Order: sequence, then C-alpha cells, then structure tokens
Amino acid sequence: SANTPILQYSITPKFKSYSALRWITFFWVIEPKIIHYNGPLKEKAFVAENCGALSENLLESELFGHVKGAFTGAISDKKGLFEMADGGTILLDEIGEMPPKMQVKLLRVLQEGQVRPVGASRYIDVNVRIIACTNRNLEDELAKGNFREDLFYRINVFPLTIPPLRERKEDIPILAAHFLKEIAEKFGRPSARLTANALELLSAYEWPGNVRELQNEIERALTLAGNDKDISEQYLSGKIFDPKNPSFSAINRSGTLQEVTEGIEKQMVREALETAGGNRSHASNLLGIIRQGLLNKIKRYNIEK
Repeated sequence: SANTPILQYSITPKFKSYSALRWITFFWVIEPKIIHYNGPLKEKAFVAENCGALSENLLESELFGHVKGAFTGAISDKKGLFEMADGGTILLDEIGEMPPKMQVKLLRVLQEGQVRPVGASRYIDVNVRIIACTNRNLEDELAKGNFREDLFYRINVFPLTIPPLRERKEDIPILAAHFLKEIAEKFGRPSARLTANALELLSAYEWPGNVRELQNEIERALTLAGNDKDISEQYLSGKIFDPKNPSFSAINRSGTLQEVTEGIEKQMVREALETAGGNRSHASNLLGIIRQGLLNKIKRYNIEK
C-alpha cells in the first residue's frame, strides 16, 4: 500500500521477525527517498526532517506548523512538513531520538490523520506516508522507556533492516565513490578519487555511525583536499588511524624510518588539533611542545587550518 508506514533500521535489531528483511540494496541506505520516487506517490511531495537535530519546540513547529503569534518570532502563519507533504511522503530521520512529548503528538497524527499547528485551535486533515529511519535498536529503547510501544507498533508495519556497514565492507568502495562524486558536484569542485592506502584504511575502519559517518568522512576529506584530485590518507580524520585498525600499522610502517616517523608525527599533530578543536595553544600542550614548535610542524606538513 502506498500509505504503509516503513521503518528502516541501520542496525540489526534483536527481533527474529526481521531476519528475512536483513539485506536491502545499498541505495536504500544512501537515499530513502528512492522508495518515494519509484512508487505510486512519485508525483507527490517528499519532505524530510531529522528528529534528533532540533529542540522539542522547534521540531513541533517544523512538523506541524504554527500560526502567527504562537510564540516569539512567529510573525506569520507557517505550514508544517506534514501539511506540505499531504498526499506524499515524509521522512522522519532518527525517529529513535524524538522527545517523548513529540512521540505522543506524532501518534495522534498516525491515529487520526490530523495535525494541529502550534497555537492553532483547529486541526488539519493530512494523508501522508511515513518513512522512519533510526540507528538505534528500538527494542532496547522500549525496554528503557525512551520510546512509546504504541507508536512503535504504528510505524513498524513494514520494517527494513540494513546490516551495519562493518558487516558489509565490500560496499565501502562503492559508497565512497558515490559520495565522492555527489559531494564534489555539490561543492562545484573537480572530481576526485581515493588513493589505495586511503581506501584500505576506510575499508578496515569499523564505522559505528554507519553510512552517514562514511559520508561525513568523505565530505571532510574533500574539504581538506581543496582541488587535489587524489584523496590520500593525510586528509582522513584521526579516528581512521585507530591502532586497532589492521591497515594502520601496515600502511604506516612502510617506507624509510624517516618517512614512518614523519607520518606518525604528522598524524599526532592532526589528532591533537582535532582534540583541541583547532586551539593551537591547547594542542601544543597536548603534544608537550611549545606553540611555535606546533606552528612549525603545521607549516612543515602542510596541515590545513
């Protein structure tokens, strides 16, 4: 059915009933809206909101809208995403992070097919198909009292379970290439490619944040690389160089003693700067060197600010 709610997991939950739906093509992970544009609602609206990115009050206004004067700054009426998506699809990303009071209000929308804008006295009828995504195990969230059981069963009509990225390492080169192309186009910069060493490190990393973490890592690397077409390991974040990563020692022990030493030193400088949030005085203290010494190393290794 076009209006059947879909719950997409980016982890493997403990529910035995999910096992038959454990693997869906990786495009599901990249763009949940593919299901919208390849279904009967493709001519209708598709809107999305990250439930964990906004405060409770702001999330309510975004989803349900508000009327003029409802709160400070509400200078005019505003449609909510549910009203904008009427007849189409709304993607509720990270639904597992939705505040409890908002869960109650969302449940009413699902039960009654109506929304009430903030500050309004009337309800508005809406007919929307919901796709909800989460990186959390909602079974655990139910047990902890963080997620409503009645809401869970309302959205859990058609669950899709995506194995964590660490269990499908063969997808990492494909996903990385996709994100390189997509993000390069977004930035209006030349196309780029990962070097063999960089790809080896990415493939060995555990990716606790799954595909979104990989996407963020690629975007960060492209930003640091400027117009460099070869994205080498020097543009990767410090976490990728975890000593537990089997590719870390293999890559960093190749070359002469001087090359290995410089590589380790450069990585330590980058990690210190990341830990210090870019504060060079703090970073130099972490490294146990004077600030000018840190500045010299930043210049020597051409580390981006």
